Formats: sequence, C-alpha cells, structure tokens
Amino acid sequence: MEQITLGNVSVTRVWEYYGPVGMRPHAFFPESSQEVWEDGVHWLAPHFLDSETNVVNSAIQTWLLRSQGKTILVDTGVGNHKERPYAPVWSHLKTNFLDNLARAGVQPEDVDIVINTHLHIDHVGWNTYLDGRRWVPTFPNATYLMPKDDFDFWNPENNHKPLFGRGNQNVFEDSVAPVHAAGRTLLWENSHQIDSDLRLDAAPGHTPGSSVLTLTSGTDRAVFVGDMLHNPVQILEPDANSCFCEDPAGARATRRKVLGWAADNNVLVIPAHLGGHGAAEITRRDNTFDIKGWAPFAPYPEQG
Repeated sequence: MEQITLGNVSVTRVWEYYGPVGMRPHAFFPESSQEVWEDGVHWLAPHFLDSETNVVNSAIQTWLLRSQGKTILVDTGVGNHKERPYAPVWSHLKTNFLDNLARAGVQPEDVDIVINTHLHIDHVGWNTYLDGRRWVPTFPNATYLMPKDDFDFWNPENNHKPLFGRGNQNVFEDSVAPVHAAGRTLLWENSHQIDSDLRLDAAPGHTPGSSVLTLTSGTDRAVFVGDMLHNPVQILEPDANSCFCEDPAGARATRRKVLGWAADNNVLVIPAHLGGHGAAEITRRDNTFDIKGWAPFAPYPEQG
C-alpha cells in the first residue's frame, strides 16, 4: 500500500529514487555514535543502511496529499536533466517520476499546491522541467509555497556563504527562479494556513527557512518534517545532525521540539527521505526518543 488516509486527508508516496547516496554513516551524521549503527544494523538494514558497503540508503520521494478538493505535493525531489557539478549522484537524472505521479492519478496540470519544505537540491528539482532550452514550471496551475527565508538565503544575488557550499549550485537558477518569474510562488514567513487540516510552520536549523507541515484532521495527526530527519537514527539520537545543517544548534533544538510534540500527541512523523515504511510513530525514552511503530506504507525496497 502506498496510500493511507488520515482524517479527511489522503497521503500517497510517490517515488523518484531509492538507494545509496555515497556517504558512510559518520560522514552523513558526524555526531552520531558508533553504537547506534552497530546495535541497530539488524533493523537499519536494508532500508536505511547497506550493511555490506556501510553506506547510508536514502529515498527521494514526494508526498501527494488530497485535502479539501486540492491536490498538493510536498517536496519535488531532484528532477531530470539538471546540471549538478558538485552533486554528481543527482546530475542529469532520467527518472520516471512523472509516470509514477500519473500512476497515482495525477497529471502535472492537476496539481493545485506545491510545498517546498526548504530549497535544497533534492526538494525542488521537479518544480521545473526542460522545455527546449528553458526551464518552465512543471505544474503550471499550482501555487508553489516557498519559505521566504530560504528564498532569500539561496538567492545568489544576496551573496550568502552557505555551509552546503557549492552543493546547491544551479538549483536556485533552474528550479526556483523560473517558477518565481512565472508568478507561481507564494513566499511565506512564520506560518501559513493551507486549509483547516494543513498548516506550515517555520522550523529553522537545517536551513534558515526549513519548515514542517502539520496535518490535523479528525483524531489523526501527522507532521511532514522534510530534512529535520534524514535517517531514523536521529530519532534515537536527536542531537545528531546531518552534515548539511546550516545552523547545528538550531537544527538540534527544532528536532527535539518537534519530536517531543509528536511523542506526546501520538503524531505520525513523516520525513522526506526514509525508505522502508517511510514514517513512524515515536515515544519518549529517557532524554531521547524511540520508534513505537511504523506507518502502514509498503516497505521499499520490497523486503521485510
């Protein structure tokens, strides 16, 4: 099953990529302990870790929401044909993402809202596609919700010096600016209410404009956390940032705040990049957290 229903909102997982991202655990998560990987290998492999190569596995996926008559995409992956000189694993991809979206019953023109939780390379790629020599919006009728703080931070005209360095090179120019030039963006700050079931809130740390999407419908609760979590080890060790966090202290504080709220309120935590069952309910464990149960999405890859 790739679709679940939470209250009045359906949530469908749409794949772009799954596999190794070329990074070993302590390169990806420098603050994580050796023990968390060694003790957890029996459940981290194969979905989150390749135990033979000791390389982290990751998913690139979009969460498709249908809420109150609107078709909504949460993050748009890497995209095809993009020039990524400092991120070769994502350069010039030719994936079947749009076909996968069509299998979920959605054509590009059907999309009403695109949410970019932040503006990293692997969250905005399908914002645009190559039409001849021009990058144009993939979803021509959609409003693209982008955090203004991230829009300003990644805009090359502002000359910021991100920790990510050149890893995000070309991303603003080919996946953000064309959408803005077409008049399709809404740059929001602090919070943004999409409808009575869905709300965006600032959750800075990973990037200045990182955000989370909270779903509250009936008795069901979920939070789409983007890159607040890349791997479930960060539930067990919430102070372990990824190497891509622009504000390490802010990222740790945000992670603890959101996970604490999720644990105390029976909230399904839905990160951007988890393979396997894709999302989890969590519980408190002393000063950290633990996984209480996985979402009912079919595991990917099809094992376990």
